[in-house]
Amino acid sequence: MFSLSSPRSRRGGGRPPRPLPLLPTLLGCLLLLAVFPAASTPVSLTFPQALRLAEQNAPLLEARQARLEAAREDAGRAAALPDPRLTLGLSNWPINGPDAFDLRADEMTTQEIGLMQEFPARAKRRARQALADAGLEQARAMSLVERNAVRQAAATAWIELWSAQRTRDALIGLREPTDAAVRTARARLAGGSGTTADALAAKSAALLLENRIDAAETAVQAAQAGLSRWLPPQDALPVAQGQAPELTELSPGMADPMAAIERHAALLPWTSQQAVAEAQLETALAGKRPDWSLGVTYGRRDRAPDGMPRSDMLMLEVSVGLPVFTRNRQDRDIAARRAELDAVAAEHEDARRAQQESVRRALASWQGLRRQLLRQRQDVLPLAADRARAALARYAGGGDLQPWLEARRDEIEQHIELARLQGELGRAWAALAHLLPDPENTP
Repeated sequence: MFSLSSPRSRRGGGRPPRPLPLLPTLLGCLLLLAVFPAASTPVSLTFPQALRLAEQNAPLLEARQARLEAAREDAGRAAALPDPRLTLGLSNWPINGPDAFDLRADEMTTQEIGLMQEFPARAKRRARQALADAGLEQARAMSLVERNAVRQAAATAWIELWSAQRTRDALIGLREPTDAAVRTARARLAGGSGTTADALAAKSAALLLENRIDAAETAVQAAQAGLSRWLPPQDALPVAQGQAPELTELSPGMADPMAAIERHAALLPWTSQQAVAEAQLETALAGKRPDWSLGVTYGRRDRAPDGMPRSDMLMLEVSVGLPVFTRNRQDRDIAARRAELDAVAAEHEDARRAQQESVRRALASWQGLRRQLLRQRQDVLPLAADRARAALARYAGGGDLQPWLEARRDEIEQHIELARLQGELGRAWAALAHLLPDPENTP
């Protein structure tokens, strides 16, 4: 058996073998791991995953769901009758004279217990139910609109991160030809065919590229923070993984965005709000219908002083409201609700026109950005890369450095311009792609 021991113990004399202190070492390593944990692994998210997580974890959607549940409970009790009322009392009770406070002295003294139930007019109950149902539909519409807004914001944030990552990676890919130019400049300087100015210019170009890469990394971190806003709380930052949606194409259902403008998510609250205003008008009209109530009272009388029994009493009472002075009450309420309905209808029309303008602007912007992006991706950027490669080859063959410096600067700018176009196109695409709410998300 192999053991670690001191030289003195192996010579046979002195103290017995003593093992090395392994346990304290292991405890120290565990303590270091606890104090300095390993870096969190980034969370890779595809586009559909980001939208699904945003739906599942948005606090605003939880709030809308709670309000929807509250509206559903209100609608369930809207047409219910009022609670009955229990009445207790004494009638014809003497309070002065020789028979004061005697329950048996006067034969009219009665101990009463009664029950009263109010019955609102049926038209009022139907109107209240319609108003509650309209409020429930409005809560559903607001929940649907909020969910659609969350999906759109998450889509925009994911596309922004994806574009920032691609830009950073493209700039990192320019390091190798830049380093090759620096090496060539140094070699030519050492061989006597180059100048110090060229070597310094090549090194300066490399440093400027690093600045651009740092700026691109900052943009990636900012985009990660924007996407984290829609994800569950976590330590690791998200990373956009996989292919982005086809930003240059819209779904077949959005071929003509103006055809279904009434079903756009932005107009759903106005449709439900107009229904609420109409239900409020019906409630005001029903205010002219009279309410009535029914009461039953049982009265018990004590025996007479001579011991003779007295009969108990039963009283039935029916009361009916008399809405006869409607000029300054119900009529004014009806006029106010009509005016409110007219206001909502006018605001609805204004919102429809504003939505038409917004959609036309977004569509024009998306179409223009799509053409620019395709041209930038297919023509401008490849030409800039070819120009930079050709200029570097000429410099390596003994040509001038200045053409490569200009070509490299232009290539970097074209990469940044591509990122800008991708970001703007992504925002325009997300706005158009989420004009209509997803039917699967309907509460």
